[in-house]
Amino acid sequence: MEFPMEWLLQGPVATTGPRLLPAAFLVVLVLAEAGIFWYRGRAAYDLGETAATGVIMIGQRLIGLVAAPLILVPLFGLQDWRLFDIDMGDPLAVAALFLGVEFAYYWHHRAMHRFRLLWATHGVHHSSTRMNLTAAFRLGWGGQLTGGFLFYAPLVLIGFPPLAVLAMVALNLFYQLFLHTAWAPNLGPLERVLNTPRHHHVHHAVNDVCVDRNFGGVLIVFDRLFGTFQPVPAEDLRYGTMDGTPTRNPLKVALSGWIEMGQRLIAARSFRSGISAVFGRP
Repeated sequence: MEFPMEWLLQGPVATTGPRLLPAAFLVVLVLAEAGIFWYRGRAAYDLGETAATGVIMIGQRLIGLVAAPLILVPLFGLQDWRLFDIDMGDPLAVAALFLGVEFAYYWHHRAMHRFRLLWATHGVHHSSTRMNLTAAFRLGWGGQLTGGFLFYAPLVLIGFPPLAVLAMVALNLFYQLFLHTAWAPNLGPLERVLNTPRHHHVHHAVNDVCVDRNFGGVLIVFDRLFGTFQPVPAEDLRYGTMDGTPTRNPLKVALSGWIEMGQRLIAARSFRSGISAVFGRP
């Protein structure tokens, strides 16, 4: 994946990424992945955790449909203030939009690990203790309330049509579905440029050297450029969250981040501590 598959997956275009594949085919992929690893003697899935993910996904979709205007209205409103009219029929414009979305996604994803308000939903995506295809669908509730669209708003102000921006984000997130596979082969030279399952497994790991690393969507180049890249370490990777967020109770998984932030806000005794409760590090 809150975003990192979170953001678009919480709107009306919310399920655009995964829906590029029929739901039945996704089920086949999940069953195939689980079966192959079971045959190899490795448990890639936890039944209770996967069931909880299913409930979380349903809630996220329903909330996303209701809250979609919180993303769509401001993005389309900003179009009136655009600097240019960019023709998306130009291949160079498509390439520029791809890079622009990738750049915005990198900083959005990085901010989700930096600010408690954004982590309240994104932390749900990191709560799974198994890396597999279903982990991609463990997405938080209420991400539209966190203002994540602001990271993509400059693209609309520059002149990219809102629908084109949304579509490019959807494609970016669709690519990320396959970063969550339990199988993480070494893709050789592609590992230098692309975000791959190996890189994304590191991103999800809670090993000390892996925390807050590899934020890219399709590419890994911005991580290399801004010093957040981490190759696969020699030690075995461990998954989940460092604070031990529950993994099998869907309500606790989906709401624990919001509850924790609310408790900090209630306990705040000054304006500064209130700001820290919302925007401090998770």
